[in-house]
Amino acid sequence: MSEQPGDPGQTVTLADVEAARPLVDSVAVPTPMLESRWLSGLVGAPVHLKCENLQRTGSFKVRGAATRIARLSEEERARGVVAASAGNHAQGVALAAQQHGIRATVFMPDGAPIPKERATRGYGAEVVFAGAVLEDALAEAREFSDRTGAVLIHPFDHVDIVAGQGTLGLEIAEQCPQAATVVIPTGGGGLVAGSAVALKALRPDLRVVGVQAAAAAAYPPSLAEGRPVRLAQMATMADGIAVGQPGDLTFRLVREHVDEVLTVSEESLSRALLALVEREKLVVEPAGAAAAAALCEAPEHFRGPVVVVLSGGNIDPLLLGKVIRHGMSAARRYLNLQVTIADVPGGLARLLAEVADAGANVLEIVHERISPMLHLDEVEVHLQLETRGSPHAEAVLERLRAHGYLVLDRG
Repeated sequence: MSEQPGDPGQTVTLADVEAARPLVDSVAVPTPMLESRWLSGLVGAPVHLKCENLQRTGSFKVRGAATRIARLSEEERARGVVAASAGNHAQGVALAAQQHGIRATVFMPDGAPIPKERATRGYGAEVVFAGAVLEDALAEAREFSDRTGAVLIHPFDHVDIVAGQGTLGLEIAEQCPQAATVVIPTGGGGLVAGSAVALKALRPDLRVVGVQAAAAAAYPPSLAEGRPVRLAQMATMADGIAVGQPGDLTFRLVREHVDEVLTVSEESLSRALLALVEREKLVVEPAGAAAAAALCEAPEHFRGPVVVVLSGGNIDPLLLGKVIRHGMSAARRYLNLQVTIADVPGGLARLLAEVADAGANVLEIVHERISPMLHLDEVEVHLQLETRGSPHAEAVLERLRAHGYLVLDRG
């Protein structure tokens, strides 16, 4: 197993993953696997959740970081380490470096989640903000490494990182030996590549599926081109898998061992995150919900039993609130209506009475009297309603229209 990233001859094997396990176990913990009645009902087969959101540092990233840092020589340790991360790899590197008494510097893109930054500092690392995306921070980390001699701990494209992440696959094989499909959130590809190497070696018949956010999906075009392709832009709430270009090593391993890479929409990410909180009582970040979102979008696509990896749970509470509201809107738990009514005494009261009789709750109401689209005796009412979901939302709309209201559904 070569130690040089970018070496065309390097690879990762089951033996490498197994050799990484004691190094991982010295820092990380085996995470639980829970059956999901909600997703099992959608798929029509057992679905199990592999809860890396409950891992130390809140994500799987500590596995790879622990492996890479444990294998540094004394001379390398003396020089310190440097990493680039949107937050999860940062925490893994900081914790592993702290346990070995190694100085750590982490470059994070501007706007990285505050809890991830604070946790990284809490593990003793120095944090430097650089650039708008992970690739910008990685370029700064490389320059810092060249200038100071600090060892670069790449977030995904190194044999030790991939081998360490692959220990997740060993745990899955032990906890759910009957699995037919394993679905894994995918950014740079270290987790899906390492897990697939282990799982395919142990169970060649098992299907491994990677999932990316559609707005930050570098693997589909890269696989189509046969080489890593850099995205021109990304715009996703799933910062943990927002990686603009696959690594050379991870791309080769994904191409060789992963059966398929799917993409999911922002709406599906938010709906899956909301359902995991509401139905499973599990807090995950948007990236961590990607695999669950794939099952929500196309449950018939997955042969059971299915293992869904929840890759991380480090979410800013402010973002959590926004995502929950977005997820509720996507699930039709919120209904935004524009209703035209007669501008007469009691007109608004009658409209609100119909809404109440339909069982919807009014969250916000705004009158609009000045509009070239309105007649002199009309008023436009904007309503934000809380419903019990899509069937109830449709019932509310049908009731209002049946009572003669002109209703425009704004989602």
